[in-house]
Amino acid sequence: MKRPPIFDLINVDEFSATPKYLQLTNSILKGISNGKVKKNDRMPSINELSFELDISRDTAEKGYKHLKNIGVLGSVPGKGYFIKSTDLNKPLKIFLLFNKLSSHKKILYDAIVEGLGANVLIDFYIYNNDFSLFKKILQNQKVEDYSSLVIIPHFLEGGENVHEIINLLPKSKLILLDKQIKGLTGEYASVYENFENDIFNALQKAIEPLSKYHTLKIIFPENSYYPTEILQGFQRFCQDFAFNHGIIHLIENEEINEGTCYISVMEDDLVILIKKIIEKNFKISEQVGVISYNETPMKEIILNGITTISTDFRQMGLTVARMIQENDKSHIENPFFLTLRKSI
Repeated sequence: MKRPPIFDLINVDEFSATPKYLQLTNSILKGISNGKVKKNDRMPSINELSFELDISRDTAEKGYKHLKNIGVLGSVPGKGYFIKSTDLNKPLKIFLLFNKLSSHKKILYDAIVEGLGANVLIDFYIYNNDFSLFKKILQNQKVEDYSSLVIIPHFLEGGENVHEIINLLPKSKLILLDKQIKGLTGEYASVYENFENDIFNALQKAIEPLSKYHTLKIIFPENSYYPTEILQGFQRFCQDFAFNHGIIHLIENEEINEGTCYISVMEDDLVILIKKIIEKNFKISEQVGVISYNETPMKEIILNGITTISTDFRQMGLTVARMIQENDKSHIENPFFLTLRKSI
């Protein structure tokens, strides 16, 4: 059987640092750009690619998935693969579904846009931590129109069966952000926080300034969408380092006490906490301490600087952009850091 001429255009170098699936896709894209590969041209099967190029089926399939995601490759059951489009200037179309608008989510969004560059279209939706609205938005989308589906799954209530909703989506397009979800199947990408270990490790780095306090309290509303793993990491730290500790569900009813460092998870609670400290004329970093979850530019200024523990939202956004461009299906733990300021 004669070797199809398309293989004369595909070069897979065993010694190249570029992943083989990208070498495969780049060769086909180069063939399109120089006119040697045309619209409706039949493409080899996965088995043919694997045999002729001496690559694994997984590598061949990953390369074809990437070409399908960017709209170049099409397929017909029983007939195989073909070149669907030769318009290489067609912009990527990205679906973003965030749980809420906030300063740190804006940092994330801006980093995604920065990383993807100008030739991209983004449809951006907010579901306000409402599981019903989350489902409705996803069910109303034509997911086949998008090259990537970027989703943050946080809910005030419900969401126990969110994996059933997400499992209906094409995993080749899915990038799950911030939180891991049990029960998902298939190969998909994710950039996630390790909530329990992150807060434990961040507080451990602050152990010297924290040692002036006998008690640590975390403000964590009962209806919070934040994962309970944060509480587990906080309690483990306090037990390991012999701090008295407590969980505050409603800051409005809390008496602020000297010798206590307060960790605020929600932005609204941080405002109430600061007002209560001012009313009592306590000196911050001497009589009481304040730590806020999630870094934002304003926290560098408020109270001469509020100490934060935060995931790197900018890095998360840049990682998402890279994963979209490279069709990377890894699960990546996002960096988490402590920023020490005068509030402790």
